[in-house]
Amino acid sequence: MRTFDYTRAGTAEEALRLAANGATYLAGGTNLVDLMKLGVVRPQRVIDVNELPYDFVAALADGGVQIGATVRNSDLAAHPLIRRGYPVLSQALLAGASGQLRNMATTAGNLLQRTRCLYFQDVTKPCNKRQPGSGCPARTGEHRDLAVLGASEACIATHPSDMAVAMAALDAIVHVQSADGPDEIALADFLRLPGESPEIETTVPAGTLVTAVRLPPLPTGMRSSYRKVRDRASYAFAVVSVAAGLQLADDQTVRDVRLAFGGVAHKPWRASVAERSLRGGRADPDAFKAAIDAELAVADPLPGNAFKVPLLTAVAVDALSGLLEGDRT
Repeated sequence: MRTFDYTRAGTAEEALRLAANGATYLAGGTNLVDLMKLGVVRPQRVIDVNELPYDFVAALADGGVQIGATVRNSDLAAHPLIRRGYPVLSQALLAGASGQLRNMATTAGNLLQRTRCLYFQDVTKPCNKRQPGSGCPARTGEHRDLAVLGASEACIATHPSDMAVAMAALDAIVHVQSADGPDEIALADFLRLPGESPEIETTVPAGTLVTAVRLPPLPTGMRSSYRKVRDRASYAFAVVSVAAGLQLADDQTVRDVRLAFGGVAHKPWRASVAERSLRGGRADPDAFKAAIDAELAVADPLPGNAFKVPLLTAVAVDALSGLLEGDRT
């Protein structure tokens, strides 16, 4: 047993002061505690942030929603503002974990959870994310569940969050506080691709405190849904997943579309190429497939996960086609 100090922060300022000395934040602990047991992370001090005033879901004047960092996933999935206004997010949360885990896991913790790559979690194996410069044995080893988009020679790990995929499609804004004060960062810019430094997972300094996530209002009439393929019907991480939103014009062309993919990259993959291809064009399965094919032209799979490319195409086309038919579930 490796000992550590435990402190319950009463204010954000106290949490930031303690974090400046290398401490780790604790909310639900559904990921952190597992990593501590495995020896992947070994904090000298853990800062409990559950008493900070971030357990809220609030409607905003512009029609959007502000979600506090410590809101539990179960509460967020069931909240009327989320179920009515952002069904894709509610569905993603319910697909993301067991009921017991959703009751503990928080908004910020879900965004910041670490990869479930087997080599990252096994301290007897090299891993550039855990120990920079040690190598990435997944490339020639077990990589079935790993990235086909945005990977690098240094890392092919995937981000495990379902919630983050939905939030990426919703253009979420992450609110943070650091020693320099409060700031707002688009989720698309908050999480980063691995490059040559996969150990750096966000674009904010170490010790930065996530305080909330803001969701802008969706366009009027936009339908949204979340589709996930996993290896078993019960709780499991995504092999691939799709968060989709579709708004049609009166002539049934695509007025607006949102697409983000999970299970295939180091962070939720926003399908901007496919979105640009679809806007203003016809809304039918053939057009959907052509757009997804264009998005996935940059995919660089390995032998063990090449199946993800046609699988993701099929799931994305099915998700958009379901919305075309009025499917919200």
